[in-house]
Amino acid sequence: MKNRLKIGLAVVALLIVVVLILPLFVDANLFRPMLETQLTAALGRQVKVGDLSLSVFSGSLVANELSIAGDPEFSPEPLLVAKQLKIGVDMRPLLFSRKLQVRSFEAQGPEIHLVRAADGRWNFSSLGRGGAGKTQIAGQPSAFPDLTVGVITIKEGRAVVESVPAHGKPMIYEHLNASIQQFSFAKAFPFTLSAGLPADGAITVAGSAGPLNQQDAATTALTAQVTAKHLDPVAAGFVDPAAGLSMLANVDAHAVSNGVTLTSQGTIHAERLVLLKGGSPAPKPVELSYNIVHTLKNNTGQVQDLAVKAGNVAAHVNGSYELAGEAPVMNLRLIAQALPIDDLQALLPSVGVKLPNGSVLRGGTLTTTLTITGSTKDSVIAGPVEVDNTHLAGFDLGSKMSGMAALGGVKTGDTTSIQTLRTNVRVTDAAVRADSIYALLPALGEVSGGGTVAPGGALNFSLNLKLSTTQGIGQAGVGMLTALSGVAGGAASTAAKNGIPVTVTGTTSNPVIMADVGKLLQKNAASILGGQLLGNGKNQKTVDAITSLFGRKK
Repeated sequence: MKNRLKIGLAVVALLIVVVLILPLFVDANLFRPMLETQLTAALGRQVKVGDLSLSVFSGSLVANELSIAGDPEFSPEPLLVAKQLKIGVDMRPLLFSRKLQVRSFEAQGPEIHLVRAADGRWNFSSLGRGGAGKTQIAGQPSAFPDLTVGVITIKEGRAVVESVPAHGKPMIYEHLNASIQQFSFAKAFPFTLSAGLPADGAITVAGSAGPLNQQDAATTALTAQVTAKHLDPVAAGFVDPAAGLSMLANVDAHAVSNGVTLTSQGTIHAERLVLLKGGSPAPKPVELSYNIVHTLKNNTGQVQDLAVKAGNVAAHVNGSYELAGEAPVMNLRLIAQALPIDDLQALLPSVGVKLPNGSVLRGGTLTTTLTITGSTKDSVIAGPVEVDNTHLAGFDLGSKMSGMAALGGVKTGDTTSIQTLRTNVRVTDAAVRADSIYALLPALGEVSGGGTVAPGGALNFSLNLKLSTTQGIGQAGVGMLTALSGVAGGAASTAAKNGIPVTVTGTTSNPVIMADVGKLLQKNAASILGGQLLGNGKNQKTVDAITSLFGRKK
């Protein structure tokens, strides 16, 4: 028994010695010209392999460098440079017949440089063009007939993706890991890919691709499932910071490409969502689901549906976009029909709606149809907006009506009711403009006019307040008319008919509402002053009384 054990140990020791000394008798660099020639022919690009060494334990040849040339039409930089390349080979034919039969490739720490031209071509589009018929060189054995390789692996790589001409900063993917099984030019092959994104994001892709389109590798058909975690589209380079769109998102998407168009459906769980420049992050997560069809060559697409969900309701977006220019160009339409405002509260900050400090909207509905046109750098959002039967809780309208409150002791309490509010809005980088405003406030009356909100929130509105409405005069309106009648006789009926000019200034957080006494006197001079006040000054006390009540000097 002991003799057998000794013999077994001796055999093992002998095998170890043989494995250790075999590389001394095999010059691995003899295979380097064959590898370079076969790879260059297969890929259609100049391939350079560094010094080779033999690793019997791993069954591989190890190159200390790999370089695959890029397309000179795009950039002089190589398409791929790797620190190390492990080439899995069949050891028996290599050692005893000096035949190289490749089973796998493993690239360690490669730098990959991808460039897209304005016409849709990539610097890898011509990769492998005609390669399936070029892997066999006359008079030489083929290391991989028709470039069929069992496994191709990338470990801890880095990819830089950019466009020419350049549009913004390149997109960078760190910690890139990929695996391709049973790669072939002639048939589909499964693959997996994962990479890190800026701001601690991560993306994984799994699916199948092929057969390789040898006229344009970039249009190879594929099916893929894409998952992204903690995606910051601005930090990742997907969205221009100037566009105003930002979020932290988890994405689950499915994509299918036939080489001409790419169809994708998916869901996005977005936190801290901002949809418009000047908006602030939504306080609660927002769910988005989408369905798009993208044309690869001209980099344009159709948004079949983009649903922005808050609570149990959703606003829907459809239209077209173009990514080929310096900045993405949109021609979209947003439709929201009678959406409960309570469920929309989380979205209001993200679209730049800032309510007065401490106030919230409660109840009611919102209806709108908005067009979104132009590039992300100079977009225009326009269309009608209607709000019905809502309450602005935490906002005392009377306390904001400087001077005017004295006319009837206007007190709306800490809630302002809005029966109807209609306006046409136009949102640009310069300002938000609201025209054709009509509002019915049961406690006060009817309001009409227009104005602007500056990017910093400054208000500049000229409005007209009619105290009498088709539904009667509110309690505050009765007090105001009574006070006005006591001061100027016929002013009550005239103000009820013509309205009181009102300016709204201050900010969205702290609005200031004041009567425009100058306009009031001009509009109602004949009734209030008998047509003589402005000319001879006989009723100066009346003027002083009116201006005092409205909180304005002459």
